[in-house]
Amino acid sequence: MATKHPDVRNDFEQAAFQYYDNKRADPLNLDLGHEDGFYHHHFAITDFDRTVLAESHPELREKRVRSELHRLETEQVTAFSTALGELPPASRILDAGSGRGGTSLLLHQRYGCEVDAVNFSTYQNAFAREAAASLGVADHVRFHDTNMVSTGFADATFDVVVTNETTMYVDLDEAFTEFARVLKPLGRYVLTTWCVNDAHGTTPPEAARIDAHYRSLTHTRDEYLTALRDHGLYPYQVDDLTELATPYWELRTHSELATGIEQPYLTGYRTNRINYMRVASRKAGGCP
Repeated sequence: MATKHPDVRNDFEQAAFQYYDNKRADPLNLDLGHEDGFYHHHFAITDFDRTVLAESHPELREKRVRSELHRLETEQVTAFSTALGELPPASRILDAGSGRGGTSLLLHQRYGCEVDAVNFSTYQNAFAREAAASLGVADHVRFHDTNMVSTGFADATFDVVVTNETTMYVDLDEAFTEFARVLKPLGRYVLTTWCVNDAHGTTPPEAARIDAHYRSLTHTRDEYLTALRDHGLYPYQVDDLTELATPYWELRTHSELATGIEQPYLTGYRTNRINYMRVASRKAGGCP
């Protein structure tokens, strides 16, 4: 019988829970993170060092490709600091859908802020807690076994909420209601995500393949922007990072870690049917 977390409420969430809670030996996430203790479940938005593909020795080339993949994934977290600028160390950050903790740990390292992370994969949270302890920051970066659309935190707790490629697992209205609730007035919400480009149709085949692979639901770009405004989260920065997101998938095709999902992303991005975007928004609450 399949395990079920008490905060999982429906079949869609159960499929996501099972996928990530059972993803315990995947070298794509684990082997890369062993390099420095930061484990990621997101992709990247910058070009790679093309010299790694010129390496003639197969084993050395694979090692260099993996190291480069991890570097790109780690640097992706700067997408949040770029949109946030400087934050006082007394700020509080919520990382919603935190995976094995890489984003939370890097944000704490960058800002010195207290970070609370929510995720209903109990396995991933246990892993992330060990990573935080090994880095000596367990008192400052905390991982909570709960659903990100119902966090249990009090109203107006956080200065910042971030989601790093996790909103394809939620109903946007439900999630953004929760994020607006836990944000302080004028608090900021920054998301990164892949999405469907409405200008090219709302049901591209690439999105269907991606969703089947990740047990996800790819939303459209317009759905994001509409839902943010509907819940009092007003975008002040919207970045189309599709072109920057493409090289990562090209590099993955050269690795033994390739899973077969690389081509739908490459085709979707190159045809502009799928986009990768960063949106920074601010909660209503008066003039800053």
